[in-house]
Amino acid sequence: MSRVLFAALLLGLLAACGQREPPRNLDNACSIVKQRPNYLSAMKRTQKRWGVPVAVQMAAIYQESKFDGNARTPRKYFLWIIPAGRQSSAYGYSQALDGTWKEYQREQRAYGARRNNIRDATDFMGWYFKGSQRALGIPLHDARNQYLAYHEGRAGYRRGSHRNKPWLLRIANEVSSRALLYDAQLRSCRRI
Repeated sequence: MSRVLFAALLLGLLAACGQREPPRNLDNACSIVKQRPNYLSAMKRTQKRWGVPVAVQMAAIYQESKFDGNARTPRKYFLWIIPAGRQSSAYGYSQALDGTWKEYQREQRAYGARRNNIRDATDFMGWYFKGSQRALGIPLHDARNQYLAYHEGRAGYRRGSHRNKPWLLRIANEVSSRALLYDAQLRSCRRI
């Protein structure tokens, strides 16, 4: 392989890895999509396919991973020093759990989908939110309740497990507020 081709491949690989770094200003949707235009195209594709508004997707991803494609839950420790695994199998932009991700892959025949790929992660969220709309009647634009069903699982949401978690209700309200903020910002920067 020629040195030029090798260098080009290496540069491409490094650039792709760099895309998983979170954008700099997470409070500004226009800044996010300016830095990562591929995020917007992935979210628009998901909106077209599943009907989930871009701002709702962005708010959920912000809450789950802060747009870090390699996000994981914190480690657990035995005797405060010996690593004992992670709190859960949640990983990637959408913080999808192993079992739910595998269900998505099977149902959508998306066996090569990766949780650290923004296109796959937004499609997963669209699939999950659409399933929550069908099963629970939650509108796709209802960021608060979609997030609660996403966090607790549909069975947990149906049981009302979120009602006894004031911290989760606060976070769900923040997700809703952020979706409204992102929507207004995206409209002002004419990105939608």
